[in-house]
Amino acid sequence: MENNKTFTITFTKQNGEIVKDRKAKWNDKCREFVAQAGHNCLTFLDLDATERYGKEQYRMATDKITTWSIK
Repeated sequence: MENNKTFTITFTKQNGEIVKDRKAKWNDKCREFVAQAGHNCLTFLDLDATERYGKEQYRMATDKITTWSIK
């Protein structure tokens, strides 16, 4: 993904239920990788939490329990 790009990440449970949407941003600290256990991981800057707490808040999504999609 391209640096400083903002996007919405949507988390969905395996039964299809949407858990939440988060506003996010991609930067140099973000990455996508496969964990040793074999599940996909995505680290992103959570803009909603950053606004709430006043400093950068990073989150990690995994496909162990939920899946995600990016818009």
